[in-house]
Order: sequence, then structure tokens, then C-alpha cells
Amino acid sequence: MPPSSKTQAAAFSLEARGISKRFGGTQALDDATLTLRPGSINALLGGNGSGKSTIVKCLTGVYRADEGEVLLHGRTMSARDISPVVAHRAGIRVVHQDLALFDRASIAENFAFADRFPTTPLGSVSWSRLNRRVAQILEQHSIPARPTDLVGGLRPAQKTLVAIARALQDQQDQPDQEMVLLLDEPTASLPEREVALLFEALRERASQGQSLAIVTHRLSEVLAVADDITVFRDGRVVGALPAATADHDELLSLLAGPTRQVQEVGTAGENGQGQPGAGRVAVELQQVSAPPLADADLVVHEGEIVGVAGLLGSGRSTLLNVIFGCRKPTSGMVRVNGLPLQPGDVAGAMAAGVALVPENRLRDAAFSTVSVRENVSAAVIKEFWRLWMRAGRERAEAQRLARKYAIKTRDVEQPYLHLSGGNQQKVILARWLRRKPRILLLDEPTQGVDAVARMEIYRAIRDAADEGCAIIVASSDHDELALLCHRVVVLQAGRVGGHLSHGTITPDAITRIVQSVSASLEPVR
Repeated sequence: MPPSSKTQAAAFSLEARGISKRFGGTQALDDATLTLRPGSINALLGGNGSGKSTIVKCLTGVYRADEGEVLLHGRTMSARDISPVVAHRAGIRVVHQDLALFDRASIAENFAFADRFPTTPLGSVSWSRLNRRVAQILEQHSIPARPTDLVGGLRPAQKTLVAIARALQDQQDQPDQEMVLLLDEPTASLPEREVALLFEALRERASQGQSLAIVTHRLSEVLAVADDITVFRDGRVVGALPAATADHDELLSLLAGPTRQVQEVGTAGENGQGQPGAGRVAVELQQVSAPPLADADLVVHEGEIVGVAGLLGSGRSTLLNVIFGCRKPTSGMVRVNGLPLQPGDVAGAMAAGVALVPENRLRDAAFSTVSVRENVSAAVIKEFWRLWMRAGRERAEAQRLARKYAIKTRDVEQPYLHLSGGNQQKVILARWLRRKPRILLLDEPTQGVDAVARMEIYRAIRDAADEGCAIIVASSDHDELALLCHRVVVLQAGRVGGHLSHGTITPDAITRIVQSVSASLEPVR
């Protein structure tokens, strides 16, 4: 009997009830529920910030929930008491989007890193025991690979399957322990042809009695692989339904919610959606390919704010990185102000007036161990050198920028890491706006930012556009795109496959176009 035909009366392997989690002033989860049935796959669906990944992290002890309880295989525990150790002992296993695999190590070594290396009586590694054990696990999971194969040589879907097998490896030693497996965006970095391979393996796991939950953004994936669907929006569960009876339009309505009008706070004008003056072309992409981008075309004018939407892995960040020169395209051309940019030339892009605020500010933008002054001056440091460093002038300029961009700091000598997330982001934005860029690239510009800082960042972005800067905003926050942008384009399979402009830009309109991507995935049964 296929898993999808199991009755709703079947016992739950996991039931989470009343899970709540707050981060400062943000209610990330609000009385959320989740149930997993034995031998079934529950797809957790929702937009950015909806709470689907947060509940996975609460169940695995990455976050400590504020309220709620979890029933796991008949045992009840407070959600507040779940730590990574408690979750592991209870049989909860997780595979994150970042698989945490070492490409230069063998499959067997990756397994041992997560558990232990077996030893000989003399204390050396028993490679024969390790390889035999891992070979048995790979066979159980139907993974066509050898323990000695390097992980870097595997196909993308195989890597995910290896991460799953590694997470469940102690099932071999504890065959009587029931385990639930939580997968956070397992297909985000997979090419489409690999997704079906992964789904076939997951369905096989479910047919053997495994309980699984998959976090995803993609409706096509949900309908292809799931038995049950749980839809999150604004930290709440707004729908829990069997996949067999789920309708594409019904799921879209649950995702988007009631039609919303996004109101601008504290800025006069047309809510960011008026058409800017007819400026000249500032940046143009012609048939640019850099996987996952494939023959992408885009034109942005001076003074225009263009949003880039798309599912995770659609190429939003890649598009920005190609323009800035930190990703070299395999084909195509980027022109700035009519002149071609040398591929992969960051210095050339900066000289042409291009600036990038990346998604991960701490990893890719900030000098985290130094002061606010040093961070905000980093892109214009030559201005303060005249045989020696003009520290007073640099400090005065940093103070001016802190006032202009409402950076809340007791002093510009304060360590950057001591600032809140919103103020950290304003420091990076101020650094680049100080250069008066002609093209400003923003990747998830308000991720992890509080509401007040968010509005201040929006004002700075609009002010830059009013001065003629062409701005491209890549964001998974559809409210943000609706609020900021004159135009929104949607990446589909690496190409610009849809767009909205003028008064048609609303969060639910963006969601509907993004989710209309029709991946050719048939239900795997």
C-alpha cells in the first residue's frame, strides 16, 4: 500500500503543538502546529520569514522555543527543553540546506566526522571497519557510490542523499529506534534533472516507514513528492491538508493570503511604484550565462529601482555578482553606461561606478573586528591619505555618515560587531553610497533587520534613486519588492521569465508569478 493511501487515523510519529518563538520584537512562530505520519512526507511551504525553517530549528534545538510541546513516538516533552542533544536522543534528524560535507574527503570520512572513527586495538583508525559499515549504509539507501569515493566527485543529488544517509547512520546500530527526518530546502541548489532523482529516493525512504518533512518554496515540488502539506504564513500555520486533494490555486491563495496593500511609512510619493523619469540605460545584461543563470537579459535605467524575485536557487544573487565582477559569466555581456565590463573584474566594475551590498554582510562585506569608522571608510580610504593618514578628517566624515544614515552607535570608534543587525547593514550601505555609485546592487538588503531600520534603509535607497542611481534589489521578501520597486522581474530557470510594473506590483502578484514556474515534475509514487 503506498504511503499516500494511509488514513488520517494513523498514529503520528511527531506532533508539535502551540510552538511559539519570538526574536526581539518579531514573532517568528505563533502557536504553530506540525504533524508527521509514519511512512509519509509532509511538505512545509511558505514564503521568506513565514516560520517554516524556524519550526525545524526549534524541533532540532538550534533555537529554543518559547512555548509549546512536542509528542514524539508517544513521548511528550516541552519544546523549551529541546536542545540538539535532546533532539538527537529522541530520534530527530535534520539535513540543512548547507549539507556540511567536505568535498575533498571520502564518503566514509564524512560519515566518521559526524560520528566517530572506529579504531584498532592499537588505537589507529580501522579503515576496513569504517568502509564496511559505510558500504552497508550506502547499500541500504540505494546510493550508487563507494565509501572511498570523494564527495566532491558526486552528482548534486547524490551529495544530498549522502548527507541524509549520514544523518540516519545510527539507525544501523539502533534498528528499533524510530526516527523522523527533517530536510531544510534540500533542492535549493539542485538542477532540475537532479530533483526527480532525490524525490525518488525520498519516496523509497517513506515506503519503508520513514517519517519526513521537507521545507521548500516550490509548489511544483510539493505536488510531486508530498503526502501532506503544511502552509506557513507570518509565523502561523494557515493550512494543513493532504497533497492528494490539494489544488495549485488553493495553495497559492494560502501562500499569498488576503490581497494586501503595502503602505509606505514616512516617505511621500507614489509608494515606490511610480515610473521614474526616462533616464538613459545604466546597466544592460545581454544573454548572460553563469549557472544557474542561462541567457539572462535585463535593462535598468538611471533612477530606476528594479526588483529581482525568484525561487531559491533561481540565480538572484548570481545576477548581481556577475554585474559586480565577482562571478565570471560563461557567456554574454554586461554593459554599464553603454560600455562593456570586463568579465570577472571587480576593480573595473567599481571604477565604472558599480557597488554591491551582498546578502551575507558579516562574511562578504564587513571588517568585523574593527570599528564603525574603519568599516564606513573602507571603500574611500585613499581620500584620507596624504603621505600619512588624516585620522581627524576620516573620523569627521564617519560621524557625518552616521548622522545621515541614522547609524545608532555611541561613537564611530565602537566595534562594528557591537551594533544591531540593522545598524550593521546601514554601515555597509553608507560605505557604498559615500562613493555616489551609478549602479547599486542590493542582495536581501533588509534581511535580519528590525522594522525601524528597514524604513531608514528604504529611504536611503529611494534617495539614491532620486539622484539618478540605477538600483537592482534581489530579495525573497515580496512585501519589500512591492514597497520599493518601480519594476519587478522574476527569474525562472535562470532567465527573466516574468515582470510586473507600475500599479500591478503587489506581494501576492509577485508570489503568484514566482510560483507559476512549471517544473516538469510528475508525482513520484
